[in-house]
Amino acid sequence: MSLSGKVLFITGASRGIGKAIALRAARDGACVAIAAKTADPNPKLPGTIFSAAKEIEVAGGKALPIQCDIREEEQVRNAIDLTVKTFGKIDIVVNNASAISLGGTESTDVKRYDLMHSINGRGTWMVSKYAVEHLKRAENPHILNISPPLSMEERWFSPFPAYTIAKYNMSLCVLGMAGEFKPLGVAVNALWPLTMIETAALRIADGANAETRRSRTPEIMADAAHHLLTRDAASFTGNFCLDELLLRKSGVTDFSKYNNTPGTALGDLSLDFFLDSKQLEELDALRKKQQHDEPRL
Repeated sequence: MSLSGKVLFITGASRGIGKAIALRAARDGACVAIAAKTADPNPKLPGTIFSAAKEIEVAGGKALPIQCDIREEEQVRNAIDLTVKTFGKIDIVVNNASAISLGGTESTDVKRYDLMHSINGRGTWMVSKYAVEHLKRAENPHILNISPPLSMEERWFSPFPAYTIAKYNMSLCVLGMAGEFKPLGVAVNALWPLTMIETAALRIADGANAETRRSRTPEIMADAAHHLLTRDAASFTGNFCLDELLLRKSGVTDFSKYNNTPGTALGDLSLDFFLDSKQLEELDALRKKQQHDEPRL
């Protein structure tokens, strides 16, 4: 259950969920390539590839900050080549970089539509394409996409079709590549949060609801990713995992430390988009069982 000695290539790791996953791996002594666009400080979006690198090294890992726009093919290829040149290999790819715009069809301009699709779907596909030649030579190689289960319900599409389609493109990569890469021994899975995760990007995209939102911190996604990425790649692939459900199945029962608003009850948390009804039913049953099984004083 350790990522010691592993080399992770994480897109969008200068802040938020990507950085949290990087820091969790760093505590094991992993090496992390931070492939993100932000090299200069931005008052609206705190964190750069260099500030993230310092945090990773303080946490016990080795860091390689790479300014990379995953829409650009040459930049992606160069970033992957530099990672292999620096650390000698790539064991894990985390496709975390994503663009979000929560607007309807009429209010979403074409430029914003193109941005989301070029980063979310095309960028994820392209990073995976150029990384897999190195992953297939690794021991226990994983690709992890931060993307939702493919729940084909109208309620997830109608409020913001452009964003939903762009995000589901990342999940379609999981569905296709899990089968394509299974003979190579490369696992491809998805991880998605049950609740809203408080990040700078969310505050910008959904700022109007920030005061009433009862969210969790990115660390729950980092811990869930750690559990996933230390599993056997040959047997655990093609899964669409929910963070709390995955952690509970791994034996975790205390989730209070992840609350962004301390004291918030489980039932009062703000749920994320794109949740699968069957997974929610399974989670509810597991919560009740674990609560029943807790030792009484």
